[in-house]
Amino acid sequence: MRLDNKTVFIGGAGSSATGWSIGKASCVTLSRLGARVVAVDINPEAAEDAAEEVRKAGGIALPLQADVTDMEAMADAVARAKSEFGGIDVYIANAGIGKIGGVAETEPSDLDRVHQVNIQSLLIGSKLIIPIMLEKGGGSIVTVSSIAGLRYIGYPHLAYSVTKAAVIQFTRMLAHEYAGRGIRANTVIPGLIDTPRIQANVAKAFSVDGDADVMRSKRNEQVPMKRMGTAWEVANAIAFLASDDASYITGTELTVDGGITGKFS
Repeated sequence: MRLDNKTVFIGGAGSSATGWSIGKASCVTLSRLGARVVAVDINPEAAEDAAEEVRKAGGIALPLQADVTDMEAMADAVARAKSEFGGIDVYIANAGIGKIGGVAETEPSDLDRVHQVNIQSLLIGSKLIIPIMLEKGGGSIVTVSSIAGLRYIGYPHLAYSVTKAAVIQFTRMLAHEYAGRGIRANTVIPGLIDTPRIQANVAKAFSVDGDADVMRSKRNEQVPMKRMGTAWEVANAIAFLASDDASYITGTELTVDGGITGKFS
């Protein structure tokens, strides 16, 4: 499972707080497999942090600040990546946000913003990067959804859930449109993963004071394997689908969830 001489463009590469996010772990994991990493994040410090971790692991990284919902900013980032490395072979669409709440708590503006980051950014990135992949004869796109896009996960998360469901279908459409032109597109569907984002946001859904330890205990019990997953376990799945080891896989989903979506209740 190697990515030697491949350039990987990762949207949402940084971590929202101290610790290992899926994006940051993916930067390091793909780098260890030989890829050159373009680490893109709206927060320049987060992008640089991810790039520095790649360098520590002996890899090559280009940190770039860009809002994934801004076509002009993303065009600049894609142009920098192409200029620096000669092209883009893999696009990892990992950027995502959410807002806890159901119908009563979700305003149209909330849904619009979550849709912009989770779906519109995928359209922008694809429109910019796919032409570069076609110039090189193909490439791989890996999007990151969530089991919240498949089922109810124990608390209302409306805007996040519906947009993560849309990520899956968007990726299937990409896969079928470009299957005959050398581009594969697949989705990784993480389950309950212990990352800085859930410590800061999801904990509020499990206790009044947002106690992270209470949240972890309850979420661990939800999973058949009795623990949440790690960002590294998701990154390994992303790396597989990104690599030529998955050369005959497109238009499908790889669920990384410790068995939770197979539970009866």
